[in-house]
Amino acid sequence: MSGTLYIVAAPSGAGKSSLVNALLEREPGISLSISHTTRAPRPHDHDGEHYHFVNRGVFERMVADGHFLEHAEVFGNLYGTSRAVVEPLLAQGRDVLLEIDWQGARQVRASHPGCVSVFILPPSRAELERRLRTRASDSAATIARRLADSRGEVAHADEFDYVVVNDDFATALAELRAIVTCQRLRRAPQLARHRALLPDLLKAE
Repeated sequence: MSGTLYIVAAPSGAGKSSLVNALLEREPGISLSISHTTRAPRPHDHDGEHYHFVNRGVFERMVADGHFLEHAEVFGNLYGTSRAVVEPLLAQGRDVLLEIDWQGARQVRASHPGCVSVFILPPSRAELERRLRTRASDSAATIARRLADSRGEVAHADEFDYVVVNDDFATALAELRAIVTCQRLRRAPQLARHRALLPDLLKAE
């Protein structure tokens, strides 16, 4: 029984990373795939923990070699998910989570139609702007660009299986965990997990 591939996407500032980190703390059966990127590390970034940081030339060679399950350009930087990391984990029965954008999600759905995709929305445009400004990690020009680009990102929310509105963090996290629980209770994973149960229950007296 292969694992489940989860995709979580959102416009910048919706709280996606915070929700994903909290989910992973509470659901140890899910592995987070660490993306490759050409963007420069931020002050608290650690290579191999937050991203695998590579230059554009290396990234483009990896694309040409078919290394990525998905890849996309976001805010002028390239991001990609390693096929060699994700697919063996799924084959071992591990659940894997991809924290990617809508472009990458579209590519993954095409190659892995059984994946489960979730889009995180902020409760309002005003709140999205407030969150971007209080992060204090981006310039005013970058914030303005992220706000402008968020319209295009949100327009793809209807391509996803689930939508979670991150207004109250605890509620949004509970809803995200409920999606995972729902998936794990589907017939195929449940019967694989309890493969000896049905034969026992169906035994003739």
